[in-house]
Amino acid sequence: MTPQAITRKNFIKSTSVLLGTCMLPQGYVDASPNTSEHFSGKTFILKNVRLETGFVYDQDEVIETETGLFTIEIADGRIKNVLPNNSLAKGIDAKGWLMLPAFRDMHIHLDKTYYGLPWQAHLKKNKSVKDMIAFEQQVIPELLKTSIPRTEKLIGLLQSYGTSYARSHVNIEPTSGLNSLKHLETALANKKSSFQAQLVAFPQHGIYYTKSEELMKEAAKMGVDFIGGLDPTSIDGSIEKPMDFVVQLALDNGKGIDIHLHESGESGLKTIEYLIDKVNENPVLKGKTYISHSFALRYLDQKKTEEIAEKLGAAKIGIASTIPISGNPMPIPALYKYGVEVIAGNDCIVDHWSTFGTGSILQKANIAAQIYGYRTEFELSRILKLATGNILPLDDKGKRQWPAPGDEANLVLVDASCSAEAVSRVSPIKSLIHNGNMVF
Repeated sequence: MTPQAITRKNFIKSTSVLLGTCMLPQGYVDASPNTSEHFSGKTFILKNVRLETGFVYDQDEVIETETGLFTIEIADGRIKNVLPNNSLAKGIDAKGWLMLPAFRDMHIHLDKTYYGLPWQAHLKKNKSVKDMIAFEQQVIPELLKTSIPRTEKLIGLLQSYGTSYARSHVNIEPTSGLNSLKHLETALANKKSSFQAQLVAFPQHGIYYTKSEELMKEAAKMGVDFIGGLDPTSIDGSIEKPMDFVVQLALDNGKGIDIHLHESGESGLKTIEYLIDKVNENPVLKGKTYISHSFALRYLDQKKTEEIAEKLGAAKIGIASTIPISGNPMPIPALYKYGVEVIAGNDCIVDHWSTFGTGSILQKANIAAQIYGYRTEFELSRILKLATGNILPLDDKGKRQWPAPGDEANLVLVDASCSAEAVSRVSPIKSLIHNGNMVF
């Protein structure tokens, strides 16, 4: 059977949560007949799908990306076949839109958002992280009352921009206890056929500053994938004690690590070096450890940058960045040079920390291209990986490596001629499919 396809316009409309909705009781589920969960199918065909097939060279420079039209068979959540195009086949007409891997927002806070509430800008009085902690202790009890429907609305926003996967940090602290985690798990369960997330137990108010140790231990035994941390020196007063706690908790529970490190200067650099040493001492954490923000890397000289990047690459520690545009740029080119995994995220979307998150991770790739001067066809096609979680349709030699039979059917259709154009123009998203389920 061919599933009925909801349009992007109606999908966005169906995911909106009116202000009155935010007064609904906890546990509310959007039962609109237009939600994506009602448009899943085990087997279907996409025809007139545009795929990248190779690069066109002028001597040794890539000047164009070749594409062609194909027919894609999807079955049981995976790509079954990539076939020559048959425009007469029964199936969903992709209208020549470009097919790309579905986008991934790899640093976001789905549990904390004002999205769905009246507009409110950042308050001037909240200048430091400790100021923000005190503010959160006041507002979280009220926000928790409606966090489930607002999280679902935020997920709908991400989906409208082509994102079907996220890594979400979730507050674990005495004010909310484990309720932020429980509410987020409920919202994700309500969206399970159209969205997926890794969860990070995040001691937003400090591990020891607000005595969150026991709550973190409880959260580690629940459905989280990573153990988080926060600015150990400025919040908890030392590097060793909080970082040792995070590392040991991850080891004891078979989790990864993803810490927030806003600290720049000596304390930030020493924390990075300390975590590198701990991961090298515990190789099981290699490839499972990330530093979010890592702003200290923005203020190193070139020699030190290369030294730390090389150490991060050897320890297989990744960097999760929001691609900041103020101040010194993150040294992402140097990180790439030494094989450091770089992932990107919107971080905050309309909350008390920041009002600038749009929900578009493709826009983050565009911002990175502008910051680092990526303007050629080849460079633009490569930086798409910031949006896709490091999956690219073509390898560096121009050989198609995605999609292939057996790949998970997580994809977007974009109104663009190629990856480079999609990044450069932040091209419109026309369709999203998650695990073989048509979202819109």
